[in-house]
Amino acid sequence: MMHPVILFDGECNFCDSSVQFIIKNDPQGLFHFASLQSDTGQELLNKHNVPSDIDSMILIEGDKVYYKSAAALRICRHLRGAWKLLYAFIIVPRPIRNAAYDFIAKNRYKWFGKKESCMLPSPSVRARFI
Repeated sequence: MMHPVILFDGECNFCDSSVQFIIKNDPQGLFHFASLQSDTGQELLNKHNVPSDIDSMILIEGDKVYYKSAAALRICRHLRGAWKLLYAFIIVPRPIRNAAYDFIAKNRYKWFGKKESCMLPSPSVRARFI
């Protein structure tokens, strides 16, 4: 079985912190990662016909692709501890969930800053980056 892949904005400080948080709370190493800007990220976007205007963390599970709040909630569902409980918000209508997600995504550079390049993973988690 292929590991779920999270595509993230490698230049975004908030996104980088989110990836670090997921790694810390995913001790089984379920998720693998690729930045949207990487060759692998671009190949996966093309393979799964992701629209070019999607400005979101993307979760690929098998042949299914999840964007925005659906991706975030599905990721939470697999994390250890109380984070799993956030998946209950999946019952909130998607337009409402995504409005909150879009507000954060729209302001992420202003609030958290931007990097010049993607972070380099530590040797212990490097194998999870594709």
